[in-house]
Amino acid sequence: MSSPAIERTVFIISDGTGITAETFSHSVLSQFESVKFHQIREPFIDSLEKADAVVARINQLALKQGVKPIAFTTLVNPLVSTRIKAANALFLDLFSGFVEPIELALGLKSSHSIGKSHKAASSAQYRSRMDAINYSLAHDDGQFISGLAQADVILIGVSRCGKTPTSLYLAMQYGVKAANFPLIPEDFDRGSLPNTLKKYRDRLFGLTIQPERLSEVRNERRPDSTYSSLVQCRHEVAEGERMMRLEGIPWLSTTSKSIEEISTTILQEVKLHTYKAY
Repeated sequence: MSSPAIERTVFIISDGTGITAETFSHSVLSQFESVKFHQIREPFIDSLEKADAVVARINQLALKQGVKPIAFTTLVNPLVSTRIKAANALFLDLFSGFVEPIELALGLKSSHSIGKSHKAASSAQYRSRMDAINYSLAHDDGQFISGLAQADVILIGVSRCGKTPTSLYLAMQYGVKAANFPLIPEDFDRGSLPNTLKKYRDRLFGLTIQPERLSEVRNERRPDSTYSSLVQCRHEVAEGERMMRLEGIPWLSTTSKSIEEISTTILQEVKLHTYKAY
C-alpha cells in the first residue's frame, strides 16, 4: 500500500510583486518532487493592516490542515515583517538572510526601500527591456526582416520548437533583442540557409526538439494534419539539425530543458553581455 501524497501550502509574501520570492520558492521546492505544494501569493503587503489579514489567513489554514504552512517572504519594512512572523508558519525570509550579512560586510545599513528591485519606468534599464520586448514581438517568426541588423541574437529552428517564448524571455529578463526565424521545408529542399540570414551567421543560434514532442505540440494547434504528423516532424527536425551542423551554427534541444536553461545557454554561447548596473 503506497503512502499518501504529502501536500503543503506555501505562501509567497512580499511588499512588491512577489516575483523574487516566487522564483526563489520554485527553485527550492522543486527539490522535493514527492510533495504537492499549493501556492498562495500575497503581494503588496506594505502596511500593518494588510499584514494582520495575512496572519489571519495563515493561522486559519494551519489550524484547518494541522500543519504549518511554508512562507517565503521579501518584506523590507521590519515592522511589517515582524508582524507577519507572528503567524503559525515556517518562514524563509530572503531579505534578512542576505541583507544583514551584506550590511555587516559593507559596514553600512541598507535603505530599506520598498520596490527597489523594480525601478521606475523612466530608468534606462527599464526602457531597454521594453525596447527589447517590442523588438522581439515585431521580429517574431520571420517578420520585418529589414530589422535583423539590430538583433543581438537570431533564433532559428522548425516551427513550434520554442523560438517565440525563448525570444520573449530573453527580452523580458535580460533586455536582449532576440529575433526568431523559422526554417521551412523550402529551406531544406534548397539545402542552405535563407539568404536573409546568411550575413548574420555570427548571431544565429539554433533550437531543435524531439520529433515526438514536436508532433504533440503541433497537434494541439492543427490536429490530424500533415504539419503535425510524426513523419513530417521527423523529417523537419532531421533536416533542421543537419543544416545547423553543416553551417556550424550552435544549437540545442528544447525538449527537456526549461526556458531558463535554454536562455542561459544562449547567453553563454552567443557571448552576450548580461551584467547590468543597479
